Amino acid sequence: MPEGDTVYRTAVHLDEALRGRPLTVSDVRVPQFAAVDLRGEVVEEVVSRGKHLLTRVGAQSIHTHLKMEGSWHIYRHGTAWRRPAYQARIVLENTEWVTVGFDLGVVEVVDRDREDEVVGHLGPDLLGPDWNPEEAVRRLAAAGEREIDVALLDQRNLAGLGNEYVNELCFLRGVLPERPVSAVSDLPAVVALAHRLITANRDRVERTTTGDTRRGQQTWVYGREGRPCRRCGTRIRRGSLGASELTERVTYWCPRCQS
Repeated sequence: MPEGDTVYRTAVHLDEALRGRPLTVSDVRVPQFAAVDLRGEVVEEVVSRGKHLLTRVGAQSIHTHLKMEGSWHIYRHGTAWRRPAYQARIVLENTEWVTVGFDLGVVEVVDRDREDEVVGHLGPDLLGPDWNPEEAVRRLAAAGEREIDVALLDQRNLAGLGNEYVNELCFLRGVLPERPVSAVSDLPAVVALAHRLITANRDRVERTTTGDTRRGQQTWVYGREGRPCRRCGTRIRRGSLGASELTERVTYWCPRCQS
C-alpha cells in the first residue's frame, strides 16, 4: 500500500491539473455512483488526508483511496493511457487534462459537509496543515499493550505511515516492532522522527530513510532480510505482525540494534 508521502504527491499533481477548472467529463465507473454527473462544476481543490484523497467539486467531495493496486494518472488529451481502460474506476477531464484513477480501492461521492464520515476517524495527518504531534502521542499511548509496529500502522492513531516507514522508524529508535507501546520509553521522539522522515520525502519520488537515494541504499532494514545491518553487521531478520483489524504485515529488524 502506498505511503502517505506518495498520496500527498498524488494530491499535489491532481490539484495542479484540476483546481479552478470546470469538469468537461465526469465518469464514475462504480455502480453506486455511476449516475453522478459533475460536468460543469469547478474543482475547488484536491487534498490528501493521510492515505485518502478528497477531490472537492462544488458541493460534493470525491473520496478515493489507492489501497494496494491503485494509482492516478494525468494525461494530455489524445495521449494513450498507460493502463487498460477496463481498470479505470473514475475519469475526470477538463479542457487541458485527463485524470484517470485506475484500480482504486475506494471511490465514492459524498456531500462536502459529510467528509468526516469517510475520513473523520483518522488520527493527526503527518503531512497535513493541522498536524498535531501531542494528539498523535496521546492516541499512541492509549494503545497500551498493542505492538508498536501495529499501533503506528493504525491510521486512527496518526495518518500517513505505511509498512516501510514503520519498519525504518522502529530501527532508528532501536525498538523491536513487537514491543508493546507501553514499553516504548519516548513516544514523543518516535512521533517527531516519523514526522521528519515523511516530510523529508514528501517532494521526491526516491524515498530514503538513510539519506542515500541510490538503488539498494535507501533503507536500513526494510526489504533487507538476511543482509547485514548497516550499523553492526548482524543479519536482518523478517517476521510478521498483525491483528484482526489490520492486515498482517511483514516486519524487518536487526536483533542486535533493536531490543
